Amino acid sequence: MGLEIESRPSDSPYVERVWRSRSTGVARMTSVATAHWDLVVWEQRGRVQVGVQGPEARANPAPVPEEAVFFGISFALGTSMPHLPAARLVGRGADVPAALARSFWLHGSAWHLPEYDNAEAFVGRLVGEGVLVRDPVVAAVLDGRTPDASERTVQRHFLASTGLTRGAVRQIDRARRAAVLVQEGVPTPEVVHRLGYFDHPHLARSLSRYVGRTAGQLRAPVPGEPLSLLYKT
Repeated sequence: MGLEIESRPSDSPYVERVWRSRSTGVARMTSVATAHWDLVVWEQRGRVQVGVQGPEARANPAPVPEEAVFFGISFALGTSMPHLPAARLVGRGADVPAALARSFWLHGSAWHLPEYDNAEAFVGRLVGEGVLVRDPVVAAVLDGRTPDASERTVQRHFLASTGLTRGAVRQIDRARRAAVLVQEGVPTPEVVHRLGYFDHPHLARSLSRYVGRTAGQLRAPVPGEPLSLLYKT
């Protein structure tokens, strides 16, 4: 009973992670804040639907369709679809219309549904058709390189490609890493020290805002309301 989630990393520079899940006897989950957007495919009672789920600036409760199977591609920071600006997606989703039984419409073309094991090939086709692009300035920053751009320009590129400021991206990422460490049993003072929080209350506020749980609740999960995907980076 609950939400079973499986995920894997990707070797594509456009993809952060590929995941799939199944819901059984759970009506809602806590959607953890994330700076990434996802293409999501879900099937319920034989009906297949496709949607784009945007970044989440804070944790929120979210409904879970009953007895549904999900598959998703979580895209790397800086990756976007120019015809669907990231700023329009923050905190919301967008349905993608179906074409035939196992395909959907995207940017004026019909695409076969991707699957867990061929996600990278699907993304490669999107890139080849110009549907998907990655901002080189954001990519350089994330790779640890210094782009030939001012800080103001870097901030503008982050906002345009992710819908979030660079500071918000950092805070969300830190809170997610903190949640994983807490779940692994790392003592709270050590989490504070490792991730540069000012003190325990600072960590507590961050977890509450971005993960929707206290440290205690992460160590003893709340029954009936699972968390969305968390993973070690």
